[in-house]
Amino acid sequence: MLEPSAQPHDEVIRLRRDLGGALQAPAWPAGFVLRTLSSAPDAASLHALLTEVFPERRDETFDAWWQELSTDAEFDPALCFLVFDAEGGLAATAQCWTSAYLKDLAVKPDARRLGLGEALLWQVFAAFHARGAAHVDLKTHTLENRDAVRLYERLGMRRVPLE
Repeated sequence: MLEPSAQPHDEVIRLRRDLGGALQAPAWPAGFVLRTLSSAPDAASLHALLTEVFPERRDETFDAWWQELSTDAEFDPALCFLVFDAEGGLAATAQCWTSAYLKDLAVKPDARRLGLGEALLWQVFAAFHARGAAHVDLKTHTLENRDAVRLYERLGMRRVPLE
């Protein structure tokens, strides 16, 4: 058992993926389709997924969330990637800011470990590469999102100083 002072602590880190060179194409699992945010029902599904995956957002109303998101200067619906399952339910999302920043990556618990997070990351990298970005950044927690950090690092993301 670790001494209290030796307990690992959760910290926020910034990760970056440089976009120079060739990128891997996303590999979508069978039965899943990708599209971008395009309608009010999409926005409602996105909000529901985010509040399911991120407990700290459970008290956030749709109207307040949508007002804040849709009026942000960095919001672009074309950078809000939605992955739907065979029944048409939203299974995963990657919502990005125009500054080449991955704001939210969320996968429903019952759709995890299928490769959706990895495919979304490759989609995000390709989208920003096509827009001429040099890199993509994100912030995450080291302990709370331990599995995600391993995925990010496996796909070439590295820690950089917080800005």
